[in-house]
Amino acid sequence: MWLLRLPWALALLATAASSGPPADPASIFADLSPAELRAVRTFLMERPELGLSPSQGGPLAKNSLFLVELLPPPKRRALRFLERGGARPPREARAVVFFGAQAEPNVTELAVGPLPSPSSYRPLPFKGGRTVPFSARPMTRREYELLHGALVAALAPLEPLLLEATGFGFQNCSERCLTFSDIAPRGLGPGERRTWLVIQRFVEGFFLHPAGLEVLLDHRDPEPRRWSVQRLWYNGRYFGSVRELAESHARGSLALARLPEPPARQLFSSYEPRGRFPGGTRTDVHGAKVCEPQGRRYRLRGNRLEYGGWSLAFRLRSSAGLQLFDVRFGGERVAYELSVQEAIAFYGGHSPAAMQTKYMDAGWAMGASSYELARGVDCPETAAFLDAHHLLDADGPVRFPNALCVFELPTGVPLRRHFDSDFQGGFHFYAGLKGRALVLRTTSTVYNYDYIWDFLLYPNGVLEAKVHATGYIHATFYTPEGRRYGSRVHTHLLGNIHTHLVHYKVDLDVAGSGNSFETMDIGFENISNPWSAGARVVQPRLQREPRRRERDAALPLGRAPPRTPRLSPPLTCRRYHLAVTRRHENEPSSSSIYSQNDPWDPPVTFESFIRDNETIEDQDLVAWVTVGFLHVPHAEDIPNTATPGNAVGFFLRPFNFFSEDPSVASRAAVIVRPLDPPACTQLHVQRWTP
Repeated sequence: MWLLRLPWALALLATAASSGPPADPASIFADLSPAELRAVRTFLMERPELGLSPSQGGPLAKNSLFLVELLPPPKRRALRFLERGGARPPREARAVVFFGAQAEPNVTELAVGPLPSPSSYRPLPFKGGRTVPFSARPMTRREYELLHGALVAALAPLEPLLLEATGFGFQNCSERCLTFSDIAPRGLGPGERRTWLVIQRFVEGFFLHPAGLEVLLDHRDPEPRRWSVQRLWYNGRYFGSVRELAESHARGSLALARLPEPPARQLFSSYEPRGRFPGGTRTDVHGAKVCEPQGRRYRLRGNRLEYGGWSLAFRLRSSAGLQLFDVRFGGERVAYELSVQEAIAFYGGHSPAAMQTKYMDAGWAMGASSYELARGVDCPETAAFLDAHHLLDADGPVRFPNALCVFELPTGVPLRRHFDSDFQGGFHFYAGLKGRALVLRTTSTVYNYDYIWDFLLYPNGVLEAKVHATGYIHATFYTPEGRRYGSRVHTHLLGNIHTHLVHYKVDLDVAGSGNSFETMDIGFENISNPWSAGARVVQPRLQREPRRRERDAALPLGRAPPRTPRLSPPLTCRRYHLAVTRRHENEPSSSSIYSQNDPWDPPVTFESFIRDNETIEDQDLVAWVTVGFLHVPHAEDIPNTATPGNAVGFFLRPFNFFSEDPSVASRAAVIVRPLDPPACTQLHVQRWTP
């Protein structure tokens, strides 16, 4: 069995044995190289029937290539190659094309191949033949440029108000400019593209410097000249037009929120050190560091990672981030796929922007927000760093240096230990195994928030998926009414309450793909004591419940889940702690890059995965896992949310799969025995490393 541990646990019972890893299997899952990305773009740009224009510049009503990334091979074909020496699957790309220059604009996905020299393409349909309306497309750099221009022009009558209240403006502002953050979803129903914009002073950490003005701008029409401001909110009041707000200011009837001049140094939103720890120790000297006294104990070959008994392939999707394939321990496949699907944040607030905010970060291409990791801060100095290449909203591949890192981490706690006391002041033996894990890490900086994504491999066959939330909080302008929705974290700043939910796909294949699902809970029994007449015993007992269909295997949020779920041989995913479904090639992901801008009628709905209520006994199954936490921002979130206390994840754990803890194969154990018990003045220390 294999156990997936959340606040409770999930295990996979296996029924058959799998073969050892074939030679060089990982490359079929490798991200597209820069040459492959360029080849796909060139091929599509040269197809006259597509009529593609460059992504940058030009109008919105054009046909353009938005995204190119690897299209993983079908599982059945991949397994034939990995396990039975079958042909290598042809390498293909997934291409997302915006068709804006036609009578009925839409977004179409194409499979392009074979690589490295593509010669054909075909449509990639969504489940049920769904199509993607043009209004559901993600934002592009060009649309942001046009949005900024439209906003600056529309707010020109408010320049006196903004200068008086903030000291910053939009018109010829040089170094004292205003900027904005945009909110999503963009409207209240399908087909809309109306965005609330939070106006902010453009200083370091501008997310924490709202000016008190929020603007609703309709930009659905492909022609920016027809865009318009529909509503405004300033310092707690709504206005129907820019003119109405400007006239209120001119009459002197507006409650103006005057912001203090930002200091040149030690701005509260900056990382500049300020203050001192009272009576504290020095912080201006180097602290503890990770070292590798005999070199690396892991092997990294392309996108193949090996460590102890572990072996896996990995990639960094532009759309949704880290994805593991062919995860093995001791040569046995544990999972075919383990991947991040979506990161969601739902907010509450008094201002319109706050109450509208429901971020779905796959729609912001969180995988392509993998900016450079800082050696010694984001990852230890000893880490191996890898570049990523993305072709997203660009006219060619873009290199993201040091976007991923791999390192071995001393956990600071032994993996196992025991001191065997003789209860007379001595001991029979001591034994311990040093705690270490291998970490595969990347980050996603989706505007204000930074997510740190980790997969950790432990020598006892445990795999941990973890995400830390840090970066700037999504904050709005403080009004007294806003206190119901968060905390006043600075003079004019409200930290809005929100919930983070992160969704993972876990395609477990332990000793084959034929699996079933059951849960184990704990009940209590009150029975007669068999060894003492008339006495009673109250004790826990296991309660096993087979889950034979998909509806039975969907465990909703808001209810106490079973302590041990076990798997054996729009975005409705957020409704469930865990849902187990039969695997289908047309259900590769629980979300999409289109859900953010069309959550009302998205092309991918997780509920459709379980609606047909298929049997899940002895089938190829996928566990869809949701983890998350409530965040009530507080003053200590300034300047940034700290990682301690803001991390969630889950564990995959072996459960009666091995005959003993597989970490007994590790040579990092230490055994100490006394040579002269009970005095214990002479010791025999056994080590298997220098």
